[in-house]
Amino acid sequence: MHLVYVFLLSLLVAACSMQHPADSRSAYNPTGINTPLLIDGLRPCSAAAETELYINRAEPVIVLTHGCLDSAARFTALADVFAFQGQQAICFTYNDRDSLVKSATEMRAALDQLSEQLDNTDVTVIAHSQGGLIARKALTDQAALKSSQDSQKKIALVTISAPFSGIEAASHCGSEKWRAITLGLVNAICWVISGDKWFEITDASEFIQNPGPLAPQLSHHLKIDTNEQGSCRKFGAENECLESDYVFSLNEQQLLPVKQRAEVNRVVVQAGHTEIVGDVETPPHKLITILQQQRIMKETQPENVDALNTLLSRIY
Repeated sequence: MHLVYVFLLSLLVAACSMQHPADSRSAYNPTGINTPLLIDGLRPCSAAAETELYINRAEPVIVLTHGCLDSAARFTALADVFAFQGQQAICFTYNDRDSLVKSATEMRAALDQLSEQLDNTDVTVIAHSQGGLIARKALTDQAALKSSQDSQKKIALVTISAPFSGIEAASHCGSEKWRAITLGLVNAICWVISGDKWFEITDASEFIQNPGPLAPQLSHHLKIDTNEQGSCRKFGAENECLESDYVFSLNEQQLLPVKQRAEVNRVVVQAGHTEIVGDVETPPHKLITILQQQRIMKETQPENVDALNTLLSRIY
């Protein structure tokens, strides 16, 4: 029985292995606008404790959302890249051990408050991994944003490597067979490891099986799926792979059939789970290319290419 517990622990931890070193730099804001806002759940994309936001109310806002065992620091550098392109990006953060429904409710409230502060400008939510599950739930028809219902404001959703079909490594947590084998203790084990979301991340949950249609305010959903087979997060001196960057299969990233009120545009890219959003050593070149192709991120002007490359080499 002890070996069963260890096995379950190793599977669930592997499915949530997204920690990365803290980054104390803050994304700069080229607009120079000093409109302070305090909205629960929204903050600058940095490792600092600051929560006061400075945004231009007349310009669109990008909201970046991290995945499991991660933080706003994950997107400090990407927010810098958006700023370089003249776009403002902030981050949504949540308690990783909370229920996904609770986190989605908090995101919905935060986006609603943000939308109320903007002058008929659009919001784009870009969410990685588990954050994609939260973002999609926050933007379902049942969770339509109040402040957007009677206005011209639109919301775009971009999900990256999100396990919409449930996390395979956590399937034991939703299994009646494993519940019987462990005499019911599997529930407690899964809660200790994953927190209140322990059942929601399984393919047996209502959260996964019935995600709900996207809200009418959503202009479109860009779904970036990563083919992570053979990817590597860390190489050794002989170029051997020391740590795999494989977390979710393409099957886990499939969005179950549901009636949509917004177009879903799927892009599949050969990339590792961490590689796609970048880490301290690897710039997210593939993600930047996709975002620019899909007109989420502005194109780099030819005269600014060298400056962007210099920025990428400095911040990654």
